[in-house]
Amino acid sequence: MSNLTKWLEDKLLALNVTDTMARPDGFTRLSFTKEEKAAHIQFEQIAAELGLKTYQDQAGNCWAVWEVDPSASTIAMGSHLDTVDCGGGYDGVAGVLTALTAVKGLQDIGFHPIKNIAVICFIAEESARFGVSTIGSKAITGQLKLKEMEAIKDRNGIKMKQAMTDYGLDWESIEAAVLSLDSLESFIELHIEQGMELQETGAEIGIVKGIACPVRLVITAKGMANHTGTTRMHQRQDAFVAIAPLVNFVQEEALKVNEKSEVPLVATVSTIRLHPNAMNVIPGEVELGIDIRSVDDRLKRDFAENIRTFVSELEVKKQIRIGVKTLVDNDSVKMDNIMHAKLTQASKTIGYETLSMNSGAGHDVMNMAANWPAGLIFIPCKDGLSHHPREFASIESLEKGTKVMMTFLQQEAGEPI
Repeated sequence: MSNLTKWLEDKLLALNVTDTMARPDGFTRLSFTKEEKAAHIQFEQIAAELGLKTYQDQAGNCWAVWEVDPSASTIAMGSHLDTVDCGGGYDGVAGVLTALTAVKGLQDIGFHPIKNIAVICFIAEESARFGVSTIGSKAITGQLKLKEMEAIKDRNGIKMKQAMTDYGLDWESIEAAVLSLDSLESFIELHIEQGMELQETGAEIGIVKGIACPVRLVITAKGMANHTGTTRMHQRQDAFVAIAPLVNFVQEEALKVNEKSEVPLVATVSTIRLHPNAMNVIPGEVELGIDIRSVDDRLKRDFAENIRTFVSELEVKKQIRIGVKTLVDNDSVKMDNIMHAKLTQASKTIGYETLSMNSGAGHDVMNMAANWPAGLIFIPCKDGLSHHPREFASIESLEKGTKVMMTFLQQEAGEPI
C-alpha cells in the first residue's frame, strides 16, 4: 500500500464526515446546510495539514492555496462536497479529494512549483435543494443571477437568501466573489464518470471533450376533469390518456437517432404532474417535463422540434389543448483543446488506458470553462451508478486520477526544461 493509498482512504472518510462509506441511506449534504458546512470544515483542516493557505470567499467557496509567489499565475483544481438526498460519497468528493492528494503527492516527492496551485471546494453544486445548480462556480465566474434567486424556496419554504444568510454569508456581498480573468491560468476537475463507458471499454482514465447541456421542455395537456364513475369512456377528455403516447415517442425516437448519429443523444420524460390527482377524478391537466441532452446542439434542438411536431398532431387527434414551453436551452460546453491534449498526454505518459469522451452531466468545470482554459478528468464508477448510496469508485481509480493531476501539475507548474 502506497502512502497515497492510505491517505486517500482516510481523507475520503474525513471529507464525507463519516467513519464508514457503507451507509445504506447514503449521504445527504444539501446546499447551505450544517452538513455541507461540516464537510467544508474537514476540507479546511486537511488543507491546513498540508500547509496551504485557506479562506472562504464571499459566495461560500472554500479555497486552499499552495502559494509560492503572489505575483505568479495560479493553476486551480477542485469540485464540490454537497450531495443530493441520500446520495453517494464520491460525486464531487472525488474531485476535492484527488486535488488535495495531488498536492500532498507533489510535496512528498519534493516538488517545488513556480506557480501557485489552488484547490477550490465549490459550494452548492447540486440542484437538489433549490433547483439551481453550480452556485459556487457561477458566483466566481460572474454567471450568478442573484436577483432571480432571492425568492426561490426549498421544500420546507426556506428562501435561498435566508439559507445563505443562515450559512454565514452576506447576501449583499456575494457578487464580490467574481474573479478577474487574470486570477487563474487554468482549471481542472476530476469526477466520477456517472456512466459506464470507461467500465465497458476497460479504460482507466477518461479525458472529456465536451459537456452535454440540456434542452428542457414542459408539455402541458389540458382536457376536462370529471367523475371517474359517471363519465362514460367515449365521452371523456382524459388529458393523461391523450398525452401518454408522447412518453413512448420520446424513448423510441431517441433510440432511432442513436442508430444514425455518431454523437449520442439521450432524452427522458423525467417529471409528471397530474391535476387534480385524485383517485375518483379523470385527469383534467397533465404536465410532463422532458430532458434532452447531446454535445451536438443541432441534434438536441432538432429532437425538441420533432417533439413539438408530434404534440401538434396529438392535439388534433385527441381534441385537447397541448402547450409546449422551453424551460432551458443551453449550448453544450466544449473543454479547451490544449488542456484536453495535455491531460491526455499526462495520462498516457503514466501508461494508463485513456479514453477521449463526452459528459452527459453538468459539473462546475463548465462554468469555469467560460473564463479560463479548463479540463475534465473522469475515473470509472462501478456500474455507472451515481446519486445513490451504492455509488462507488475504487481507491485504485482515485489514485490513478490523482497521478494524472500530479503529472499535469509537474509539467505546467515546474521549472521549464
